[in-house]
Amino acid sequence: MVLKYPLDIERAMQQVFQSLGEHDRRIYAGVEACKLGHGGIGYIAQLFGCDRKTVHRGLQELHQPSSTPPGRSRKKGAGENPA
Repeated sequence: MVLKYPLDIERAMQQVFQSLGEHDRRIYAGVEACKLGHGGIGYIAQLFGCDRKTVHRGLQELHQPSSTPPGRSRKKGAGENPA
């Protein structure tokens, strides 16, 4: 069983999470899940309202830094194709 944060800390964490960009959200969620250990991924995914895969990907990115340039959340050319 994973220990839960106090309600006021959870609210602060949610505010920080919402203020971050896509990449930074994954990293932040990964860091928090890593601190909690077993059960942390599920708890953090529920707390932040994101998919468990997002938290897991954040953990992976912590251990294998991305080749995405700083300041970008996606590699060049990602996104919708022009019409």
